[in-house]
Amino acid sequence: MSDQKARIIQEFVPGKQVTIAHIIPNPNRDICERIGVDNKGAVGIMTITPGEGSIIAADAASKAANIKIEFVDRFTGGLVFSGEISAVETALTSAMLALSTVLGFAAAPITRT
Repeated sequence: MSDQKARIIQEFVPGKQVTIAHIIPNPNRDICERIGVDNKGAVGIMTITPGEGSIIAADAASKAANIKIEFVDRFTGGLVFSGEISAVETALTSAMLALSTVLGFAAAPITRT
């Protein structure tokens, strides 16, 4: 009998997906200060894999509504934007639509707190 153990190699292969798509309407002032956002009507948050997708999402969101891009990180896929509640909702919906229909990303549900 052999004492050899099976060796398993695991690899992370990112798919094309949006893992978070969230709207925070009327955020608390403390939250805004801590994340460096002016206290506006709403904050939109997205996490996208691969990270470069955040650039495309930021472009689609900013073309769809009057929002301010607060943060975009092509390495982690993080995207934060702010504006009036209706503008953030429109921007988030448009970014999700662009990623899912044009680029074939798997989309997360748009959530809200």
